[in-house]
Amino acid sequence: MACAEAAKRAGATFLRGGAFKPRTSPYDFQGLKADGLKLLAAARAATGLKVVTEVLSTETVDLVAEYADLLQVGARNMQNFALLEALGEQRKPVLLKRGLSATLKEWLMAAEYIAARGNYNIILCERGIRTYETATRNTLDLAAVPVLHTMTHLPVVVDPSHGTGRRDTVLPMARAGVACGADGIIVEIHPQPEKALSDGPQSLTLPMFESLAEELKRVAVAIGRKF
Repeated sequence: MACAEAAKRAGATFLRGGAFKPRTSPYDFQGLKADGLKLLAAARAATGLKVVTEVLSTETVDLVAEYADLLQVGARNMQNFALLEALGEQRKPVLLKRGLSATLKEWLMAAEYIAARGNYNIILCERGIRTYETATRNTLDLAAVPVLHTMTHLPVVVDPSHGTGRRDTVLPMARAGVACGADGIIVEIHPQPEKALSDGPQSLTLPMFESLAEELKRVAVAIGRKF
């Protein structure tokens, strides 16, 4: 609730929380599942923010769709074609994250699996790709944003939190995301990142997020955009 209230104050329009979380290690925190969905719904009721959360499997599509306003497909599931087709049967919008090593064409073809079933409400999310560089968690491919705008009419958002994995790089890469034409920015926040059950090192504190929101507005104005 603290995150939702801070996001609302700063001008955010969506609250993302992972009720179901795919993790590289089976021993890491996997989310609160159905209880997490109820918490997200409570935050939406209190703040008016729309809710974004990830769908992991075809079996949970209906459950997640009952609570979420925007259904997220994570990087690891970008080519889970059965899941994409199931989401195509839904009429709620889908946030499709780029796969860890996916080309732009592969990413757009994944979007086509959703569209082919009749759901055209798709948002693409650049969240970094795997390269040989180890100084950051991933390599955030900001060049993908303007290139995608020449290839598709779909909106493109940027996730600098997963894209870099480092709190100190989130703000500059978010600024760059706006400057290169992103239609939205997703960042992770936490009242006490050092106590976060997931992704604490890349999560902004709540005051940092408020500062970020103000900076992004100024960047947008500087290049003649509204953000």
